[in-house]
Amino acid sequence: MTLDLQRRSFLTLLCSSAAAWQCDRATAQTPSKLLRLGMPSTSLRASIQLAAFEQRMRELGYVEGQNLAVEFINVRNQLDRAVEATQELIQRKVDIILADSGLAIDAAAAATNTLPIVMVAINVDPVARGYVASIARPSGNITGVYFRRPELVGKQIEILSETFPEKTRLGVLWDMYSAEMFSAAVAAAASLHLKLHPLKLENSPYDFVTAFRSLTQGGAQMLLVLSSTLFNQDRSHIAALALQHGLPTMFVGRTYADAGGLLSYGPSLTGMYRRAADYVDRLAKGAKPADLPIEQPTKFELVLNLKTAKALGLSVPASIRLRADEVIE
Repeated sequence: MTLDLQRRSFLTLLCSSAAAWQCDRATAQTPSKLLRLGMPSTSLRASIQLAAFEQRMRELGYVEGQNLAVEFINVRNQLDRAVEATQELIQRKVDIILADSGLAIDAAAAATNTLPIVMVAINVDPVARGYVASIARPSGNITGVYFRRPELVGKQIEILSETFPEKTRLGVLWDMYSAEMFSAAVAAAASLHLKLHPLKLENSPYDFVTAFRSLTQGGAQMLLVLSSTLFNQDRSHIAALALQHGLPTMFVGRTYADAGGLLSYGPSLTGMYRRAADYVDRLAKGAKPADLPIEQPTKFELVLNLKTAKALGLSVPASIRLRADEVIE
C-alpha cells in the first residue's frame, strides 16, 4: 500500500453496508440504555484524542450523565497501575473497555477474555501478541483500530532528509516499544546514506534531558522520534528540548507538531479515536467484538510547524510547505 502524501487526508471511515456502520449522525438514534464505559488510559481526560472520541460519542447520541457513564482512570504509563485500574473497572461493572495504548491493551487483555474491549493501538500488533485471531475476524473479545506500519519510518526519514539535504547525521530516539520501527529506521537511513546516531531509552520515566545532551554531543544534526506510548505523554518536553538543542525533529503524529515539534507525518490520531467511538456504539447495540473487523488508517498527514522552524532559524523548502496538509504559523 502506497504511503504517498495526500492533501487534507485523514482516516478513511469504511462505512460499508455489510458492516452496518452508523456513520451519518443524521441517522443515529439516541441510545436509551445507560452505557457504562471503562477507560484505563495513559492520556489525560482533556487530551485532544479523547476529546475527539467524546465528540463522536455525542454525535452518536451518547450524553454523559444521561445515557453514558464514563469510568476514567489515568494509569500514568505504569503497567502495574494499568492492571489494577482494569480490574477495578471490571469490578465497577462497566459494559465496554476502551484501551487506548499498548499498556492499556496489555492490561485489559490480561484482565478479561469476555468483556468487550475496543482498542486504539499505535504500533501494537494484536495478531502477533495473540489478542485476536486475525484482523478480518478477531474471534475474541477485542476489536477496534490499530496502526502498525514500520515502512512509514522510511517516509518520515525521507521527508526530513529532503527538508534539510545538507544535514547527514540523523539521531533516533527509541525504546522497547518502538524496536520494530528502529529496525526500519536503520534500513531507511542506510538507503539515504545518512549516518545514524541512535539512542535507546530505558527505565521509565525517561531522562530526556540527558538523552538530548548525548545526541547533540554525538553530532546529531536532525532527529527522528519514534512512536512510543512512553514518549507521547512527554511530547511537549521533547519538543522543547529539540528547540533548545537546535535539532529539527520528525514525529509520528500531529499532536507533537501542535506541542511545538517541527514536523510530523503519520495517521490522523483524532480520526482513529473517532472511529473507536463507532466501535463502542456498535458493541453497545449488541454487536460482538469477534464479528467486527479491525481497521487500520489508510491515509496520512504531513504537518509543519513553521513557528518552530523560525525559532530554529531554519528555512523550509517551498516543496515541503506545499506538500504539508497543515502548516502551523
